[in-house]
Amino acid sequence: MTEINGKFDVGGVLLPRPFKIRRLGHFGFSLNNVEEGVRFYVDLLGFRISDTMDYSRRARDPKQLAGLGDPHGYFTRYGTDHHAMVLFPKRVRDALGRSEHPGVTINQITWQVGSLKEVADAIRWFDKTGVKQQRSGRDMPGSNWHTYLFDPDGHSNELYYGIEQIGWNGHSKPRAMYERGFDKPPELPQISEFEEVQQALAKGVDIFSGHRHIDNLPAIYDVDGVLLPRPFKIVRMGPVYLFVGNLDIAAAFYRDTLGFTLTEEVFYRGERCLFLRCNTEHHSVALFPLALRDALGLAPHTKCAALGLQVANYRQLRAAVNFLRDRGLQVTESIPPDLHPGIQYSATVCDPDGHAIQLYYTMEQIGWEGKPRAQHMRRPYALREWPETLENDSDAYLGEPFFGPWG
Repeated sequence: MTEINGKFDVGGVLLPRPFKIRRLGHFGFSLNNVEEGVRFYVDLLGFRISDTMDYSRRARDPKQLAGLGDPHGYFTRYGTDHHAMVLFPKRVRDALGRSEHPGVTINQITWQVGSLKEVADAIRWFDKTGVKQQRSGRDMPGSNWHTYLFDPDGHSNELYYGIEQIGWNGHSKPRAMYERGFDKPPELPQISEFEEVQQALAKGVDIFSGHRHIDNLPAIYDVDGVLLPRPFKIVRMGPVYLFVGNLDIAAAFYRDTLGFTLTEEVFYRGERCLFLRCNTEHHSVALFPLALRDALGLAPHTKCAALGLQVANYRQLRAAVNFLRDRGLQVTESIPPDLHPGIQYSATVCDPDGHAIQLYYTMEQIGWEGKPRAQHMRRPYALREWPETLENDSDAYLGEPFFGPWG
């Protein structure tokens, strides 16, 4: 970790911290209704199961988990990253003593940095500046090098590099390769992912023996030229919307500790709300006072106001709304437009545990001057007003692209 006049060399660029968050990499909920949650996220939204984790193996006595439902955790993906949405069994974890802070049903908010060195330097910098970390090392499954730390409201934030990629054959890394998991900060340098595979092959490991997901639904929808099981494709995670106990303290954590930039401040029903970004998107995380939770009519048991999921285009967004409604789900606008500036077309659906999921197709991007679009230049549209096609949407197809085939 090289420090020069109070700044740090991050890949040859001097920055205020020895790391730079690039994007939201993955996210997780701890669910009371795991079986129903898997159906919602996998069968309805189209996430694929990459791997599972059996929590029953951690029980001292099988009676500990009797009547608590499916004891498995599910690692799911929408692209090639090993996991994007992590679903853990809350009641099982509580019984095993792994319960989160009150009101916290998010098991992780995971931010990608640019290199393994950035992870290692972040760990040292947090130690030096007195930021308490939960644990550091390398997760299996997923293979991502990481460190975890709590925000002031008890949400577990993870910084990571190098998550496993699942390729054309759909197989995740086999368990025989989990020996490269670490429960302490990494010493540098480490061997590359390619070299890990070479070593596994030399040991006779069947590298195609990992989990492979098979969809439960037939691929009957022509989705812009590709047959898929749903008439839409999720292409991006985030933003994350959080209810917080103290807005200024929470903002200081995401801004000063993690390095987010404030994009916009909004007043809604007399309450101040903040929208921060880690890249060019209008917001990666939004912070709302906890007092707004009841006013918005959102689930009272969670501090997660919503999680955003981006689909590939506007046509698919409209199709997703119809698809979910046809299957008995209520699609609404429970997140009012004032609380998603930068997103004009937004719909909300709740998972079986009551977590609000925001579906959208594009987000305003922030340019070199660092200023968001003026409020008078925005016009959010109610669901009932959505036209069949859009004309001259200046935000269309900007921002982080999706890599690889949709199916």
